[in-house]
Amino acid sequence: MNRLDSDTKCLLIVQCAVTAAGFAVCMFLSKTAAVVLLVCAVVIISAQFIVLSHRRKKLSKLCDDIDKILHGVESVSIEECSEGEISVLSSELHKMTIMLREQNSALKHEKQFLKESLEDISHQLRTPLTTILVILGMLRRTDMPREERAEHISEMFTLLSKMQWLLETLLSISRLDAGAVTLKPEKLSASEIVNSALEPLFISIELKNITVLTEYAGEPSLTADRQYMTEAIENILKNCMEHDSRDGVIKISALENNIYTQITISDTGGGIPENELPHIFERFYRGTGFSSKGYGIGLAFAKKTAEAHNGTLSVKNTADRSGAEFELRIYKTKI
Repeated sequence: MNRLDSDTKCLLIVQCAVTAAGFAVCMFLSKTAAVVLLVCAVVIISAQFIVLSHRRKKLSKLCDDIDKILHGVESVSIEECSEGEISVLSSELHKMTIMLREQNSALKHEKQFLKESLEDISHQLRTPLTTILVILGMLRRTDMPREERAEHISEMFTLLSKMQWLLETLLSISRLDAGAVTLKPEKLSASEIVNSALEPLFISIELKNITVLTEYAGEPSLTADRQYMTEAIENILKNCMEHDSRDGVIKISALENNIYTQITISDTGGGIPENELPHIFERFYRGTGFSSKGYGIGLAFAKKTAEAHNGTLSVKNTADRSGAEFELRIYKTKI
């Protein structure tokens, strides 16, 4: 503001000097002309002074509003002026204020989400860690039968494997959220990637006597990162397997057209309650029929992976209400 006052004073001094010189010249020619010149100069300088004073007040108010906003006053709103250069400045400041408040709101939401996520993670890890400590305490017994010791070691290994999966999946989701993943897309056969996703689940599927049916329309393919896409489909299949009943059926079909490649996976686990369908891909969400052994992040990871590949992942109940049906689409062009 001091810079503006200094410029204004210089301008007024120059105008007064020019007016005085003009008045002196006019006095030699005509006193009337000199008086007219003096009156016009006074009017012009006064009007200019009023305009500059009004502009200075607007700028001063803008500075005060910005200072209040910087100090966290939420109720302050920058008013947009109707005309002139100040209107452009106030308009841009108004837009910037809205953007900063939206970003601040998003940061608060993310902070709360991070807090809740950390609480969920600590809760998820606390139970298996407690069990592992109990098992380790039991293993210290020297008189424990070999068979019982082997069972406890096997249980501990299973718990540690699940904890490792949890942490690795959370890390992958976080990397996808942050855009820190460098995907390595390649053309993959749908049948090949489905078989790769099924391989780690074969033993569990056999134990539950679940039948897996596959149907491919021609030889569908998709362009995706092999590791991430395989893990995403594996998580969907794992969810179907865990919710399917014994002697159930998992159906897998795939097709390709000029727009997208679609992989559909359904089970016969009784379906998902309608009120839970909108939340099924939320991180750490557990429905009423959720397995106590799950963590609620596998489907969240699958959806994030689909979106990172310019795709979508949706879920609905099958037409006969016998189970859930997941539909994964990977588009060939940006959507």
